Amino acid sequence: MRIEPVGYDHPDAGRLIEAVQQEYVVRYGGVDGTPVDPAEFAPPDGIFLVGYSGGEAVACGGWRRRGDAAEIKRMYVVPAARGLGYARAVLAELERTARAAGLGRVMLESGRRQPEAVALYTSSGYRPVRPFGHYAESPGAVHLGKNLGKDLAADLGAGPGPELEPSADREA
Repeated sequence: MRIEPVGYDHPDAGRLIEAVQQEYVVRYGGVDGTPVDPAEFAPPDGIFLVGYSGGEAVACGGWRRRGDAAEIKRMYVVPAARGLGYARAVLAELERTARAAGLGRVMLESGRRQPEAVALYTSSGYRPVRPFGHYAESPGAVHLGKNLGKDLAADLGAGPGPELEPSADREA
């Protein structure tokens, strides 16, 4: 897979973002309501990546600056390309670019109805952090972070690990 930075409003990014939003509709009954300004994903304060395999856009993800942290958003792999390591490759590139931008940590919101995503993040070194953002008060949200060079637990307030049972509440 070839990973390229593109604008959040690039046509390939748009198709993948629409697909991940439809995935949220299936899993949670609605789209992710987190406010997103496409300009937040432009360098130097953000980036949006699309992964291509065989000329097709198959994976995406981005980060936007939140103080000295990068907030990861819109991680997605098309169903036909899952299980091939593409999400892990996009995540690694997001972390690399956040570190190169001088950021000390990455964080994200996910949800209990996305156990595959939570498993990817935890196996990649992400740990529970203090709830933040649009879904900070949602009992079904899972908030994770990873240290890129600072004391993550001290900065974000590590807490007990989330349990992954289904919830009727909207998760991230």
